[in-house]
Amino acid sequence: MEIFANLGLGLETAFTLTNLLYCLIGVFVGTAVGVLPGLGPVATIAMLLPATFGLPPISALIMLAGIYYGAQYGGSTTAILVNLPGESSSVVTAIDGYQMARQGHAGKALATAAIGSFFAGTVATVLLALFAPPLADLALKFGPAEYFSLMVLGLVASVVLASGSLLNAIGMVILGLILGLVGTDVNSGAARYTFDLPQLADGINFVIVAMGMFGIGEIVRNLEHDESRSLLMKKVSGLMLSKEDFKRIIAPVVRGTVLGSALGILPGGGAMLASFASYSIEKKVSRNSAQFGKGAIEGVAAPESANNAGAQTSFIPMLTLGIPSNPVMALMIGAMIIQGIQPGPAVMTEQPALFWGLIVSMWIGNFFLVVLNLPMIGLWVKMIMVPYHRLYPAILMFCAIGVFSLNNAEFDVYLMALFGLFGYICAKLDLEPAPMLLGFIIGPMMEEYLRRALLLSHSDPTVFVTRPISATMLALAVAALAVVMSPTLRRKREEAFHEEE
Repeated sequence: MEIFANLGLGLETAFTLTNLLYCLIGVFVGTAVGVLPGLGPVATIAMLLPATFGLPPISALIMLAGIYYGAQYGGSTTAILVNLPGESSSVVTAIDGYQMARQGHAGKALATAAIGSFFAGTVATVLLALFAPPLADLALKFGPAEYFSLMVLGLVASVVLASGSLLNAIGMVILGLILGLVGTDVNSGAARYTFDLPQLADGINFVIVAMGMFGIGEIVRNLEHDESRSLLMKKVSGLMLSKEDFKRIIAPVVRGTVLGSALGILPGGGAMLASFASYSIEKKVSRNSAQFGKGAIEGVAAPESANNAGAQTSFIPMLTLGIPSNPVMALMIGAMIIQGIQPGPAVMTEQPALFWGLIVSMWIGNFFLVVLNLPMIGLWVKMIMVPYHRLYPAILMFCAIGVFSLNNAEFDVYLMALFGLFGYICAKLDLEPAPMLLGFIIGPMMEEYLRRALLLSHSDPTVFVTRPISATMLALAVAALAVVMSPTLRRKREEAFHEEE
């Protein structure tokens, strides 16, 4: 009965006029971000973080969450109509979605994406409501040693699931950890890695890093490839599915939802991994496997359900443990810190209205996506045709204004530009920036829990391996690295990521 009381509290919080408005704004902006290639939820959320300073915490988080799962939905529109995925997780959708559009079935492909997204989002929201409280209760029993080991496991998982070279991913995590140490040591008062610059005494604001790496870096990279976009049709019709279509998509939607819900919890990009995995599985088990790549409706239903389920279950470790499973969740944790909220299991007990209001708002947001987006498909079609060279000056302006507003300091703008240059270099060298951002966010928390654990154990380092839960998580981290570094698995991993690209 307790869960119904909690959901009642969530309904009461989410169904206020203010929170409904911000939910609507979030999913609308998220869809637009997904439709416009070259932006993405990470860069958009990073740009909007300064704008959340004056908002109530629950309204800010509802809007940012709406941007994230709205972008997963919007990315399918360009993937289907233009063969240009707005989101990385929509790459697979483009394979069969664009072929359906070429055959005159764009409406069916878009409707399939909408139905799969809504079903997956609804199921993932229910799972979040069911499994988050037990996990939070378990996490409340964690001590500093367990939290440190959990963060080590999270970083190792992000390395294992990152695309590209393992060595590069490990190097990016270490770089993120080092950047997280910049500033004044709270205990000793000593300046660390500040290069005698007083502007770095308080450390590097993660908004600057996120905007630079994912905002400016993406802009520069996209300017090299200003794709020409040609629509197959100016007007989309035939949005109704036949009885036969429904029969074909039911099983793929269910399988994609289950797989996406499970993989979304994993650090490192579960939504993208889920979409590729669900497509591969569906291609093997479907009766119409021969049609895959030629316009199979199952090839749209499965990955769209998987990436939307994965996007929403990625909130589980963020809300219950305070551990980000992907860069967007890292930004969400940053938004909570900005609002004066300490991420972790205490959020559910200390601020239940925020916790349950955010969960209920996800279902509302999924409903908004279906109700608003199919009737507004004409607007998204027009937005697709906006040339990128007309968008990037406005994006640059918003980035600069947002960063300057943090401390009213020009230095922050220059630092953002420096991280933007670094982000561009990383893109050219195939270095994934996500592990670095995760390391940057988790690093200071890891240091704090490490010090607490050693202080409570009187500087005994064996505390991490003598406590059962801590030892188990460290063993899992070591095992994950050992397994993935074996020659056979490493080769298969590289082949899998090469196929995704």
